[in-house]
Amino acid sequence: MGQKINPYGFRLGANPSYEWRSRWFADKQYLPWLQEDLKIRKYLFDGLAHAGVARIDIERKGDRLQVDIHTARPGIVIGRRGVEVDRIRDDLKKMTGKDNIQLNVIELKQPELEAPLVAQGIADQLAGRVSFRRAMRRGVQTAMRAGAKGIRVRVGGRLGGAEMSRSEWYREGRVPLHTLRADIDYGFRESRTTFGRIGVKVWIYKGDVAPSREEKEAELARARARAAATGEIVAPPKRPRRTSGREGSGGRSSSQAVVPGEPAEPPSAPSTASPEAPAVPEAPAVPEAPAVPEAPAVPEAPAAPETPPEGGA
Repeated sequence: MGQKINPYGFRLGANPSYEWRSRWFADKQYLPWLQEDLKIRKYLFDGLAHAGVARIDIERKGDRLQVDIHTARPGIVIGRRGVEVDRIRDDLKKMTGKDNIQLNVIELKQPELEAPLVAQGIADQLAGRVSFRRAMRRGVQTAMRAGAKGIRVRVGGRLGGAEMSRSEWYREGRVPLHTLRADIDYGFRESRTTFGRIGVKVWIYKGDVAPSREEKEAELARARARAAATGEIVAPPKRPRRTSGREGSGGRSSSQAVVPGEPAEPPSAPSTASPEAPAVPEAPAVPEAPAVPEAPAVPEAPAAPETPPEGGA
């Protein structure tokens, strides 16, 4: 899903850092006002293509039309002594037919971290016949050097003047497109070359947006309200139990109180003796075997008489 939807619209309503680009409400005037917003944006982007315009916010309050131009070069938009601003305001009055138009020019502090401006820079280099790989690497290095946590650049079309169109991309760092709390800026620009148009897409990851304490309490209150309506029980998060001393080290636990002036009782050692096993009855004694009588002694044979030696005297 992160590859098939605009990261900005995907996070609207879920991430507090994202706001609507058009802020107004209409019932029967919805279609004319929507077409009017599209005309205003097309006119400003085409007329201020060299001024580094990242985005345009439009807000309607009653009969007043407010247009906020976020640009990296406010001097070009304002002009000398405000001549350009007056000209733009007059053109918008003729286009919309309204006299009460407020035009605000807002300067971007870090244009290197704005995805539309990075995409516009790469598109301008491709139109100037710069190698697309060199242009992509330069945009990635500039954004990472400015403090981005991750960037991804994708170009598609007849790259290098090839006959068959293809797409290539570079990425450095992390770009978590499926994480709603991630602050990801997205920009798309087209480069008009002599052999066709080349599209440039840029995703820049600036970090996660942590919910504030008020938002956490509001979420807990909504969960309790839902639980009260459905009859469920929502318990507050448990806090970790604090104990002083380690188990088995003989230290005093936090529940023991020591009275000043009295000696502290030594902690009793935990009993390690196992419960006694039931007595096993002894086996009956085996009767002894009767003694075997000894065999009678055999009498010795009588000694043979000595024979006289032959030829004795």
